[in-house]
Amino acid sequence: MSYIIALAGKGGTGKTTIAALLARLLTENNCAPVLAVDADPNSNLAEALGLAQGTTIGSIVDEVAAHPESIPSGMTKDRFVEYRVQSAVSEGRGIDCLSMGRSEGPGCYCYVNNCLRSVMEDLIRDYRYVIIDNEAGLEHLSRRTTRRADALVVVADATSSGLKAASRISDLARELKIDIKNAYLLINRGITDQAMSKIKDVKLDYLGCLPFDQTVEVISRNGGSLMELQDSAPVLGALRQLGEKIWFCSRQ
Repeated sequence: MSYIIALAGKGGTGKTTIAALLARLLTENNCAPVLAVDADPNSNLAEALGLAQGTTIGSIVDEVAAHPESIPSGMTKDRFVEYRVQSAVSEGRGIDCLSMGRSEGPGCYCYVNNCLRSVMEDLIRDYRYVIIDNEAGLEHLSRRTTRRADALVVVADATSSGLKAASRISDLARELKIDIKNAYLLINRGITDQAMSKIKDVKLDYLGCLPFDQTVEVISRNGGSLMELQDSAPVLGALRQLGEKIWFCSRQ
């Protein structure tokens, strides 16, 4: 069974960067194949991984829901959705990426979404590790992608609002009854003594803190690939140590 690592956090916390770096570290630790799922419509996970942006699942669902007549003769809706999802995967060296996007068009979505979840569950089984970059609302964990995670990593900044947002995400995960084995809080871009004193109020296991890394900020701002980041980068060194707490490369 695939080991699923789900990341969540409010916008601007750097969770897409962390998702990309986790995927990189997993491949470096011989944990391939890895599937990176971009489940936040506002992120650019494929770009951060140095992969071409494929067709989003949202656009596929829109097409099938609004124009069921477009399904080729002799092909079931389930099979057509499966074919389109598989063709939407951007393939890399040890890391593949799938962008979920958002469905907003007209049409009946109930059946298509049920079909999508089944297709996603089958797709996930083909990978040793799956990293899901979620939006704060956890839509794809609750409804469309999978309802389980071996590790939920909530990324926050060292501000009062950041920690409150992390608490809300933790509460939401419990309300949605998502099957989560371990839930962690990860502080990004440094921490303050004041923030450390408030971490105990967040109902998540404190994983640790990643340092601010100017090189990462420049790469992200310029739309570059984090696969090009030097091995000696401080954020990579810190994430290597913390990552060992959430993945188990020797388990298979």
